[in-house]
Amino acid sequence: MYRIEENSDHEKYILLIPAMLDAHFPLLKYAFYSPDYHPVVLENEENITETGLKFVNHDMCYPSVLITGQMIEAIRKLNVDQARIRLLMPAAGDACRGANYTGVLRRAVAKAGYSQVQVLSLNLKGLEKGEQLKIRPYMVWRALFALFYGDILMLLLHQIRPYELHQNETIAIWRKWIDILSEDLKHGRHLTIHAMKKNFMAISEDFSKIERKNVKKQRIGIVGELYVKYCHLGNWNMIRYLEDQGCESFTNGLSWYAMYYMDSHMMQSGRLESVLYCAGLSIFGKIQKAMIHALQKYGFYSLECFQKLKQEAEPFVSFHFNLGDGWLIGAEIVGCVAHNCNKIVAAQPFGCMPNHCCGRGLYPSLQRKLPQGHIVSVDVDASGSKMNVYNRVQMLIDCK
Repeated sequence: MYRIEENSDHEKYILLIPAMLDAHFPLLKYAFYSPDYHPVVLENEENITETGLKFVNHDMCYPSVLITGQMIEAIRKLNVDQARIRLLMPAAGDACRGANYTGVLRRAVAKAGYSQVQVLSLNLKGLEKGEQLKIRPYMVWRALFALFYGDILMLLLHQIRPYELHQNETIAIWRKWIDILSEDLKHGRHLTIHAMKKNFMAISEDFSKIERKNVKKQRIGIVGELYVKYCHLGNWNMIRYLEDQGCESFTNGLSWYAMYYMDSHMMQSGRLESVLYCAGLSIFGKIQKAMIHALQKYGFYSLECFQKLKQEAEPFVSFHFNLGDGWLIGAEIVGCVAHNCNKIVAAQPFGCMPNHCCGRGLYPSLQRKLPQGHIVSVDVDASGSKMNVYNRVQMLIDCK
């Protein structure tokens, strides 16, 4: 099923990564490329919900079902010695069921009969210390570049594809840059801040040359829980649905979430961690501003940089809501409405505690304070109906 290339026999382990970030994982996987690990981002979709439900308690949220099902189905179809397989489970480690995904996956894999397969946790909280992927400095540096390159490519893809004159030209340019940047990340080449800023300009210029139709389309923002927001499996191909309905979608970049995480955890951490978070915010902020500058220079759209977005949102949200995606959900809604993206799809897994408190609990207040905006909340779940979700989104598209 998966073609394990790039001299994978020379690496000790095959590192399977679940589909979580459509635009970012094709690059982020190279943060883990080493003599020890050959990273593979999973693409299998068939039977993953059904398989997940066999091994995951139905009280767990939808992303856990999908991730577990995808992992187990991939192991079944991957013709590799089980002792060489490692499963990577990223987790933020907050007061969210996502912190339990690693344990859930580990039990499911054992129950499915794959006791030789090891599950590794990737988190910044020191959880699962005995089973945690060891983070090396080069991994962090490569991940920084992959994150921002993923952001700019995603923003450009979503803004141009609905208008392209020649079908599939936008995705071809996207793939071209994925290939170029993958080689740099894999081999550790051109990984300087100066080179990244030059690439921001080159990428924006390249996409700006794509011929587009001179038509006006509705721009629909997508906010919400991380997995559902960034993964087509979790949001039931919402971006494609919106484009098929004649709309343009907007999903804010992952770097805003990374900065929200650093900002909201800075005051809750020890002195050394706080210093590291503060330094991270400074570095991320400078790179993010350079990315936004490149986008705007060539006529593309972006929300304000993180610190300005936080200032915009201050009258509307409480920064004490910092569980899961927390106040960032409300801040992105404020940012969208403030910058001519007045229709918002707020998506979350059914029963997601942080999103129901920090997201859904805030929507009525935001709707009153931002009367020009329209917010529609949708829940996704293994027992839910795509048609119901699409109908709610269609009402948003049709409203004046």
